[in-house]
Amino acid sequence: MERYDDAVAAFQVALLYNPQNVEVSRKIKKLTQLAREKNRAAEVDNMRSSVDMGKYLDTLKAELRGKLGSEEDGQDIFAFIVDTMESAIKAWHENGKVDPRVYFLLDKQKTQTDKYAPVVNIDKAFESPQTHSDCFTFLRQYAVESFSRAACLVAPKSIISYPQVWKGQGSRKWKHGQSDGFFVQFESPVLRRQWFVPSSSEKGKTLCRDPELLDVSVHEVLPRIFIEAISSVGQT
Repeated sequence: MERYDDAVAAFQVALLYNPQNVEVSRKIKKLTQLAREKNRAAEVDNMRSSVDMGKYLDTLKAELRGKLGSEEDGQDIFAFIVDTMESAIKAWHENGKVDPRVYFLLDKQKTQTDKYAPVVNIDKAFESPQTHSDCFTFLRQYAVESFSRAACLVAPKSIISYPQVWKGQGSRKWKHGQSDGFFVQFESPVLRRQWFVPSSSEKGKTLCRDPELLDVSVHEVLPRIFIEAISSVGQT
């Protein structure tokens, strides 16, 4: 491992004895820059490997518990959202892409697991208004027939020809309109949430930035999947 800091310290001592030495000053500047780049590369690697959406989404846990009126149900659904988002971020870091899918939280007691899978591919959903309509119609029926408790959509922005919800003015306009990344849209009978996870390249590696919470009523990439329910402990 390069010992940039030690080398800089040694050159700084040398400069004390010869403060006019341009070559030593140049080396100190170069080594200092290399040290910064090395430290930043280590930070990027750490951010890529240490994905923890639980901390980022912590306020959602209490909201789910309040809507559902149950600590256990709230924790189950919160864990489902965290797992889905973390898996998507890790896949993006590894491959630079995610597959467009809807993940369903199935009912352990009621769902016919031999008939209904927890994942539905939706790679054609965003090609046109017609495929979009067909997709969410199918997903609504699937949610009912599979007795799903919640769902999470994951879709890369790059494949969405319709609806391009990041375009427009006023409330429809947002700062990541030109950014690469992917959408995560959480659906349940009592709560809906949507995020955009922006991506950039740093030190030659793909890095997901912090998810941006969006107004799902304005930027939804799919309409509501579940029939809206009124919670016994609060309203949606």
